[in-house]
Amino acid sequence: MIKFVYQNKPKGTGDAVLKCQKFIKNKYFLMILPDDLIIKYNCSKSMIKTHHKYKSSVIASMNVKKKEVSRWGIFKLKKKLDKKNSLIDKVIEKPSIKSAPSNKAVIGRYILPKKIFTELTNQKTGKGGEVHITDSIQNLISNGEKFIAHSFSGKYLDCGTMSGYINSSKEIAKL
Repeated sequence: MIKFVYQNKPKGTGDAVLKCQKFIKNKYFLMILPDDLIIKYNCSKSMIKTHHKYKSSVIASMNVKKKEVSRWGIFKLKKKLDKKNSLIDKVIEKPSIKSAPSNKAVIGRYILPKKIFTELTNQKTGKGGEVHITDSIQNLISNGEKFIAHSFSGKYLDCGTMSGYINSSKEIAKL
């Protein structure tokens, strides 16, 4: 069953997620951002396996060019758990090139704990006057919640820019 929730004003991903609170019944939930496409391999399915294995929250991750880190949430990793998964030490929303702890970016697939809603409810707006999900995730990490960066298989298509959207459309047309 699919339910739609509308965000009348763009106030950030955290605000959009908060609008879904009444629909979340389980301890964890999967969130997929529509402008980040991953084709040729089921990223969500592999994240769910990782979630079950480590009993924790999971965020899709990939390397981005250092000069592009300010477009993304960026991870500082604590330790490698296995070939595709690392424990997250810190996540920063859209850092400058100089302040970015790595080039490991948050990609629009998350398995989040229901307790994220408490964080989002109490969170102040961040960069650009938006409520960033990464700020609430960082608060949970700081309070001992385990989050894993999952390096996924598959091909990533960025639909978040006009050129990315056009290139993604061309790529999907080949399927």
